[in-house]
Amino acid sequence: MPGPDEIRALRWVAEGSVQGVGFRWYVLNRARDLGVRGWVRNREDGAVEVVGLATAATLEELDAIVRAGPPFARVTRVTTQEVPHEIVDAKSFVVKH
Repeated sequence: MPGPDEIRALRWVAEGSVQGVGFRWYVLNRARDLGVRGWVRNREDGAVEVVGLATAATLEELDAIVRAGPPFARVTRVTTQEVPHEIVDAKSFVVKH
């Protein structure tokens, strides 16, 4: 189990009513507040994908944010997986199109 200060990279895929409800911008602002590097984007299948690089403790906070979503979202399922650090090419947190 990683320590709270260990740097990790995770990918989340949030499903449900998550597009057109401000989900990307909600995650963007909170991830930036937390100092997470990475990105968020809408997927063609209607889901939203989030990739973040930060300490394990910070990613736990981001996990709760992704699972809750903004007020008008209805998150029905979230899958999470560890990914290589190299997948995070952003110097901050951005919206990918």
